Amino acid sequence: MSTERGEGVIDTFSTTVHTLGKQTRKEWRGLRYMQKDGTFLVTFQRATRDWSPYLMDIFTTLVEVRWRIMLLVFSLSYICSWLVFGLIYWLIAHVNGDFKNPEEKLCMENVRGFTGAFLFSLETQATIGYGFRGITENCMVAIVVWTIQDVISCFLDTIVIGIVVAKMACARKRAQTVGFSRCAVVNLRNGVLCLSWRLGDFRGNHILEGVARAQLVRYMRQPIGSVVISYQDLDIQNRDIVLATPTTIIHKLEPGSPLYSLGPDDLLEENFELVVSFTYTGDSTGMLHQTRTSYTPADIRWGQRFQNMLRVDKKRYKVNYALFNETTWVPVPLLSAEAHDRMRHPAEGSSQLPPVMRNGHTCQVNHIYEEVILQTYL
Repeated sequence: MSTERGEGVIDTFSTTVHTLGKQTRKEWRGLRYMQKDGTFLVTFQRATRDWSPYLMDIFTTLVEVRWRIMLLVFSLSYICSWLVFGLIYWLIAHVNGDFKNPEEKLCMENVRGFTGAFLFSLETQATIGYGFRGITENCMVAIVVWTIQDVISCFLDTIVIGIVVAKMACARKRAQTVGFSRCAVVNLRNGVLCLSWRLGDFRGNHILEGVARAQLVRYMRQPIGSVVISYQDLDIQNRDIVLATPTTIIHKLEPGSPLYSLGPDDLLEENFELVVSFTYTGDSTGMLHQTRTSYTPADIRWGQRFQNMLRVDKKRYKVNYALFNETTWVPVPLLSAEAHDRMRHPAEGSSQLPPVMRNGHTCQVNHIYEEVILQTYL
């Protein structure tokens, strides 16, 4: 009789775990505030197309545009410069009569048409040598124009080199080598339910200092059709991080936390997004960088912890990044942190504890195993 009853309880627990697993894997159907790669799904709509702010800050505009657009702009700027000054040289030669009287005093030697004037302009600005074309001392106007083109050429080259270097050293490129885990987990640490996620640097030149931050973003539709977005900062332990090895960022589900009253079932019914970021200075370039991502309720795994990926050798520490996103089941109560705190201090005479997750199975633990449940999981 007891055996049949035990088998029935096991079947019930298996069904509960299967249902919870399906809920955990449920896809997020809402529109994300932030993508997993840190980009925002935000577009701007304006009544008038005023491009003056972008033109006034043309350097930042060219740094932020795509490579193909930037290369097209620079190519057109050089070609237009060659054409404009080539036309000016052609007009100077035409007015001076270089085309009709090649034996007279010339402004420019061996320039017999617009093609020759264009080649002379290109050779001047590209500083590739004149060959047999050149300006003589007989025409002061041509010398002045030649000097102006030379100055503009240096100025244009400086802009091109500066923008290319800034674009290659863009903070977003460095941010791709500093990453967050694909999911967040909820487990027990010193008897307190905690929400945690992992952060790691995949490059050899490690980040020596950075600041971590987390915000809870909620968006609600109003009856008139507008959307209201609210932001709430989360308290996390050890905001200042030395990222020589991967670290786990922890938010305790304590009174004052917006997630304090949410259990595993309530979590999947919520409409929020956890936006996390890590701001740091690169030791190679000295530039300020930021890596960010977001977690929806479907990305939070209740009753799991990250696997240990750090090993100590005789001479150095070894980090196995293959386990960066790997998790494992741990005993965790299937209720909110608020209810868990009440159960940790039950009424007098009550010894029953809430159900917990153990290796992917739901089980009831009596007072004897209280210390096992309240132990710390790293």
